[in-house]
Amino acid sequence: MAPRRADSTLPPTPALAYALFAILPTLAICRTDTGCFESIISFGDSLADTGNLLRLSESNVVKPRCSQTPYGETFFHRPNGRFSDGRLVVDFIAESFGLPLVQPYVGGGNSFEKGVNFAVAGATALDHEYLEARGIYNPATNVSLGVQMDWFKQLLGTLHDGNRYVRKSLILLGEIGGNDYNHALALGMKLEVVQSLVPAVVEYVGSTLEELIKLGAETILVPGNFPIGCFPVCLTMFKSDDDETNYYDPKTGCINWLNEFSRYHNRLLEKELSRIRELHPHISIIYADYYNAALQLFISPNEFGFGKGVLSACCGGGGVYNYNSSSLCGFPSATCCEDPSLYVSWDGLHLTEAAYRFLAQALLQGHCTVPHISTICSPSSPIPGFYEY
Repeated sequence: MAPRRADSTLPPTPALAYALFAILPTLAICRTDTGCFESIISFGDSLADTGNLLRLSESNVVKPRCSQTPYGETFFHRPNGRFSDGRLVVDFIAESFGLPLVQPYVGGGNSFEKGVNFAVAGATALDHEYLEARGIYNPATNVSLGVQMDWFKQLLGTLHDGNRYVRKSLILLGEIGGNDYNHALALGMKLEVVQSLVPAVVEYVGSTLEELIKLGAETILVPGNFPIGCFPVCLTMFKSDDDETNYYDPKTGCINWLNEFSRYHNRLLEKELSRIRELHPHISIIYADYYNAALQLFISPNEFGFGKGVLSACCGGGGVYNYNSSSLCGFPSATCCEDPSLYVSWDGLHLTEAAYRFLAQALLQGHCTVPHISTICSPSSPIPGFYEY
């Protein structure tokens, strides 16, 4: 059965969705005569980082885990700065629109004509001073969304026509904000404290969105949060032996209160995007429903080509969910599965290339963007995957 959306309405059935989206491309309005977008500009965290953290850490004695095998083994056949075995959603989106993979900003030279990626693994939406004043510390980086925007403005200052560059780009604003919550949860903070961050995170994402519009942005894709209660890191950290029927979802085995927290963030984010759309009716602001796209994989893994161990990490150090904080993927003591394409989770916190491929397909060819992206412009080539919408 199709997953229920956060607004309690059901998305189209697969057959209906296929019929609808066969018609929608005829209504699309492309940005240029030769293609939808001339470049991609990406902000975010490890779910979109294509090498920034790795390059920021080049002078450090301790390198990030993404610099170690088996990271990158599936597509690139070597570690490359991505926290996955292969490509990310941003990579599949770039390929689908006929653009090259989006290169990281840090150490990327001066040629960002076809796109630039500012996302940094571990990045937060709120700046580190704000979070540290509340006792929340980021062990990975002091890069926040504000820092990424500063980098972006520095880049614009070097371009001949920065306004046109922004106007002709598809901008991916996130996913961002998840680490603000993850760091707080990892410190053992109460749910009420973590929830109190949500309005500030959403407001900051909204203000960044409005700033991008002032800089010339016309098409911005803003993802929501994932069903984090299904991720091995959270299932391990918050494992319960309680027999309460409402702790775990009987359909998925995911932790209910964590998924409800994600839905809370997403509801506030959708409300903020609606507010900004009313102020800027001629700007295409697209909500990417990562939550319901990913939830399909946990509800019906076999239907989409994933194995029975859908809640376990492919690469990890053992335990019920193959996640062990003292033996993380990339550590010598960790082991890796033979076929990552059968797994949703790569290392307990990040997804496999197969799962990211599915998510990109759900966004570009399915029903998981609001408004649907094809009403703005259809991708030049479909993403091959496990399921035809």
